[in-house]
Amino acid sequence: MKKSLLLLLTAITLLSACKKDGIAKKDEFQTSYEKFQNFKKSSANSYTYIATSGSVFGYSSTTTITITNGVVIGRDYKAYRLNDAHQSVLYISWTEDKSSISTHTQGQDALTLDQIYTKAKNEWLKVDTKANDIYFETDANGLIASCGYVPKECQDDCFNGIHISSIQATPRLVLN
Repeated sequence: MKKSLLLLLTAITLLSACKKDGIAKKDEFQTSYEKFQNFKKSSANSYTYIATSGSVFGYSSTTTITITNGVVIGRDYKAYRLNDAHQSVLYISWTEDKSSISTHTQGQDALTLDQIYTKAKNEWLKVDTKANDIYFETDANGLIASCGYVPKECQDDCFNGIHISSIQATPRLVLN
């Protein structure tokens, strides 16, 4: 009887912890989304962000996305790998302007932060928690910095989502 009661209490505790964690992630996401809405207004929906990726095998990349008035107008990509001396060396670099967006296959998709928040809410944060570890982190300003999931039992390079190292408002031009 004591074992059954102990198992029942343990199960209830674990289930409520899972629910609280899910609720906490939803609350954290909502707070971040609200901060993004304020950022979007203050920046006139014009900003750049840098998405990063990396591998335990030495490969890394950065993709800088430029948005003006809510439209992606530029995408810059740089990929690095380790040389024989274990130094990071640039080996691919390209730039796309508004007329050539998404003509390259490498790099972060040309998404606005609105699209990233939507993808986070509807895809990355909704995967099965029994099969995946889910992550959501914000930067010092409360904006999305990392969101995605890793299938449990996966060993290397299994993150599905986005890492953002920087979000900056684009300086506005002042015309006299």
